Amino acid sequence: MVVGKLVDGSADVLAAVLLDAAGSVLASSDEDSDRSRELADLARRLVESADLASAEPVEQIEVQVAGGATFAVRGPRHILACVTRRAALPALVLYDLRHALAELERSA
Repeated sequence: MVVGKLVDGSADVLAAVLLDAAGSVLASSDEDSDRSRELADLARRLVESADLASAEPVEQIEVQVAGGATFAVRGPRHILACVTRRAALPALVLYDLRHALAELERSA
């Protein structure tokens, strides 16, 4: 699945979650359902907060903090988000997320 490929394909991606447009968890790299729901809730709130700060719906988000980063991309039917190590290259992570989301949207 998409989230497994993201985590397995990068040493910098620590966790990933896929949500539907309503914000429900479709897939998570974490097998713990409570942690998956928590990550999904945080991703959903991140997207909602970014939308409040913008005149248009936000398509991609990058948040950097001292210990790492969070990235999210949104398509018409899905939100794909991940948490990375600080050393992750933002352009590469966003490219991977957009590419994975585009593949998912095409297959849906």
